[in-house]
Amino acid sequence: IFCFSIEEERHLRANDRPFNLSYHYANNAIKTSKYNIFTFLPLNLYEQFRRLANAYFLFLFFLQLIPQISSLPWFTTAVPLILVLAMTAVKDASDDINRHRSDNQVNNRKVDVLIEGELRNEKWMNVQVGDIIKLENNQFVTVSMAKLYATETNLKVKQALTVTGEMGDNIDVLATFKGEVRCEPPNNRLDKFKGVLTVNEQTYALDNDKVLLRGCTLRNTEWCFGLVVFGGPDTKLMQNSGKTTFKRTSIDHLMNVLVLCIFGFLASMCSVLAIGNAIWEVRVGSVFTAFLPREAGVDAALSSFLSFWSYIIVLNTVVPISLYVSVEIIRLGNSFYIDWDRKMYYPKSDTPAQARTTTLNEELGQIKYIFSDKTGTLTQNIMTFNKCSINGKGYGELFDFSGQRVEITEKTERVNFSWNQLADPKFVFHDHSLMEMVREGNPEAQAFFRLLALCHTVMPEEKREGELFYQAQSPDEGALVTAARNFGFVFRSRTPETITVMEMGNQVTYELLAVLDFNNVRKRMSVIVRSPKGKLTLYCKGADTIIYEKLHPSCKKLMEVTTGHLNEYAGDGLRTLVLAYKDLDEDYMDLWTQRHHEASTAIEEREEKLDELYEEIEKDLQLLGATAVEDKLQDGVPQTIEQLAKADIKIWVLTGDKQETAENIGYSCNMLREEMKEVFIVAASTTEGVKEELQRKMCPDAAEEPSLVRSRAGLFWLQKTETMQDEKVDGEYGLVINGHSLAFALENNLEWELLRTACMCQTVICCRVTPLQKAQVVQLVKKYKKAVTLAIGDGANDVSMIKAAHIGVGISGQEGMQAVLSSDYSFAQFRYLQRLLLVHGRWSYLRMCKFLRYFFYKNFTFTFVHFWYAFYCGFSAQTVYDEWFITLYNLVYTALPVLGLSLFDQDVNDRWSFQYPQLYSPGQQNLYFNKKVFVRCMMHSCYSSLILFFIPWAAMCDTVRDDGKDVADHQSFALLVQSCLLIVVNVQLCLDTHYWTAVNQFFVWGSLAAYFAITFTMYSNGMFFIFTSSFPFIGTARNTLNQPNVWLTMFLTTLLCSLPVVAFRFILIQLWPTINDKVRHKVQKEGLPAPAPRRPPARRISTRRSGYAFSHSQGYGDLVTSRRFLLKRPLKSRTPNIMYADCTYWVEPCKTIHSNEIIFVSCSKMFKCF
Repeated sequence: IFCFSIEEERHLRANDRPFNLSYHYANNAIKTSKYNIFTFLPLNLYEQFRRLANAYFLFLFFLQLIPQISSLPWFTTAVPLILVLAMTAVKDASDDINRHRSDNQVNNRKVDVLIEGELRNEKWMNVQVGDIIKLENNQFVTVSMAKLYATETNLKVKQALTVTGEMGDNIDVLATFKGEVRCEPPNNRLDKFKGVLTVNEQTYALDNDKVLLRGCTLRNTEWCFGLVVFGGPDTKLMQNSGKTTFKRTSIDHLMNVLVLCIFGFLASMCSVLAIGNAIWEVRVGSVFTAFLPREAGVDAALSSFLSFWSYIIVLNTVVPISLYVSVEIIRLGNSFYIDWDRKMYYPKSDTPAQARTTTLNEELGQIKYIFSDKTGTLTQNIMTFNKCSINGKGYGELFDFSGQRVEITEKTERVNFSWNQLADPKFVFHDHSLMEMVREGNPEAQAFFRLLALCHTVMPEEKREGELFYQAQSPDEGALVTAARNFGFVFRSRTPETITVMEMGNQVTYELLAVLDFNNVRKRMSVIVRSPKGKLTLYCKGADTIIYEKLHPSCKKLMEVTTGHLNEYAGDGLRTLVLAYKDLDEDYMDLWTQRHHEASTAIEEREEKLDELYEEIEKDLQLLGATAVEDKLQDGVPQTIEQLAKADIKIWVLTGDKQETAENIGYSCNMLREEMKEVFIVAASTTEGVKEELQRKMCPDAAEEPSLVRSRAGLFWLQKTETMQDEKVDGEYGLVINGHSLAFALENNLEWELLRTACMCQTVICCRVTPLQKAQVVQLVKKYKKAVTLAIGDGANDVSMIKAAHIGVGISGQEGMQAVLSSDYSFAQFRYLQRLLLVHGRWSYLRMCKFLRYFFYKNFTFTFVHFWYAFYCGFSAQTVYDEWFITLYNLVYTALPVLGLSLFDQDVNDRWSFQYPQLYSPGQQNLYFNKKVFVRCMMHSCYSSLILFFIPWAAMCDTVRDDGKDVADHQSFALLVQSCLLIVVNVQLCLDTHYWTAVNQFFVWGSLAAYFAITFTMYSNGMFFIFTSSFPFIGTARNTLNQPNVWLTMFLTTLLCSLPVVAFRFILIQLWPTINDKVRHKVQKEGLPAPAPRRPPARRISTRRSGYAFSHSQGYGDLVTSRRFLLKRPLKSRTPNIMYADCTYWVEPCKTIHSNEIIFVSCSKMFKCF
């Protein structure tokens, strides 16, 4: 009996591998491959024979080895089966080899590990829990450093314990470190960590601020040492990544059900024919026993039983094995189209689109819900200072002589900042009037930029004299401080007590008296500084709705003008902040400082007391103006979202950002619009509160409870399913819900209410969500909505969401490659998603559906002819066709034409697909191939088979040749029927083809030519003399096909099979035209659509209360006024500071996954984790 205990507490000791190995903790090795060289063959064959059709054909093969029931030679099944298994095995082996390479690439990365008193360069997979490792700046980047640098959203400053920091980089001291850690077991809680470190019998608390979680990239430090706590699968991020599931398309699931139905139908047909055989043997067969005696012991009952299995073999083509080979080839071909598409290639990073799987292409044409990350996916995560309002005048826009606004392009003249030696050369601004105002000494303009240079928590870094680099906790702050820098107010350096600024070339040092920190309730931050002249000033920036309440009544008129500017900025989708200041009295400041000290050292109600003091001093402010920062979207994001919305695709944004930031981006992307009837905000912190906020009336006739339809699905209808019905909505709505409320909404008693409300909204934005919550939202939609989902993201925090969705798309941008490695498709820009879905996805779905309809048609037609023939051959299981025709029908004669149709066909080209995104909707409704379409295919096949059998039969019956000889033998009849069949199915394929290429023409005519060439060869005298028993149809081709009535019969049969199809389609197009019919008619008249005119972004008049959005986090006020991180040091080398490090994932989880989870014991200076 084996007993596996659950880990309740992790206990480890630094530099003691034997002790740590005794607990059998996981190392850092990663394994995603499925096979090795020994297990590949048995496991792969096992997986392939789990597919019902493969097992069925293996069973048929064994049946054909029994002489009593075999009506066809064994090779008719063995050859196709071996071919299918071999092709699938090669594909699976290729995929697994790529997985092995990916695993080896990650596992063989090198890192410095402290072993036996020296640093050794070890592979990642050899790192063990309890090891001390050395990390260097940017070490964990998988792509080039430039691609990740300067693109991160949320820098997390981490602090180590003093007791460990004292060791510095002394290898001898580190090697003798024997600290013990007891902490929580592996879990997926990214926002919490509990543990203790014991050193020299002294215990120190460990929390999230002292642990660096796997996935972080080190920034702004030369080196640091860390103690490994979790490795590989035990890390928190991997615990959040979710399980890798084998994804199959809805068409795959439908085909499994249809194959099962076909088996039932096949058994029914064989049972009918077996009963017919029994009746025939009793009534007619007994007459022939005189000259055709039965085998010993075979009576009518046994003959009927044997004929049942014989017909199972004869009629097996209703489930053609070549179907699966053809499906794999089609999917592979359509995957290559994605890889080769130059219009999805991003030259700046030399990144092509990549189809990382070949099994999901047609699913791309059926997407109903898209779940998207924000940072790095919709946005570039680059903030730019765009516009501002100073003392009631707006800056940043250009106007011509008539007063009309001029669109700013790359060719527009830029402001020249060459006069400022410390200006950032990357900063771009076009309004020269602002520069003139500042340089002329306008007091309001200079106070505006002075505030931006002083009121922040940015950390400066000067690697060389004059080369400034700003390390900003939020990119918003970095953009504002950089703007002040370029306009002559350069933030140069800071200490805990001072801030040094170069003001128009003069160095000014301000005494920093207090930082009134930012938080989500205050929505503002302030600093109190004393100028060199002794003047006390409070500078404040924050949300307009908050700052306006703090203004002096004298600012009323200025506030109205500024509000107009703010509305314009919000209408343009910009992120706004309002700036204000207040001069302070020295006596009041002394008193306030004393009260502040008392409040900050209070044991009870410290936060409340500090808030009261902040409220007291931050009043009667003087308004300076407002800033407008653009969170730059990726190119083409609004247009892509607009196109996808026209295709009736709903987009949900799942982000770790704050509510204001996410909401602002929603407006910038045109996901949230002013014309929406209402945008619901769900922010309650209790179950009842969330339920109340979710129960919105969006339709007067809506029921109180959501409508669920219960049904059964799956291969044998054993799976119970619940589907939530779509409800009609009166108008367009949006929904914004935060992570705390989402946690309550995802509970069992509220998840239906959440889904109902969310699905009635046009746009859903979930903010402050964890990676696990992202996956849970996707799974909720998958579970209760009969719709195909797609998740798109660029970072490690999106992996669980990408794995959970039907299709996962990775953005191979600046956030590492983990999302790409877990995805099904990847490219470099979000805008390529519309081409992936509206062009490649729609074409793939259209081609696959046409292929399946045609394939089932031609094979059912082929098989039904056998069924009708059974009534004329005494139910003896004799085949109507030549054995070689049966073998080559699917593999040679009809293989290439249908592949040509399935690889090259398109109803309209890509430009028309973009012009009319509504063409995408039939795929969402699964109109082109479903159970009804399958039944229609069977009915069409039944009609065609009746024509194909009875017209040749009637034409050949009692017919003589031109020379009077008899022509009505079985071999001539078989040749006529199979020739008619091949011509009819090729004509049907021509009717189904919308887009003709030279390849299609070659395949169709080449297949017919190959058929006649092979037929004449196999029916020749030479083949008969060489292989007498294998080619018995000697002379049949030349004796039959030289008769005019045979060709007339072929023509008549083809006409009778094709005319009803043409007439039926004509009537449908005239009376009930689809969107495809209408667009194709327009294509015939107009050729190519006119290119869409380039429209400048229209300005929207914002009715929102605020365009405020700021990605700052609480806690940095205390940081910049402490001495922990701001020790002055020379430019080249600084004294090591003491810290642990952690990267919490609440705001925007980390992006690359390459490290263990570690506790840092020493580092070269203050650093920030991404």
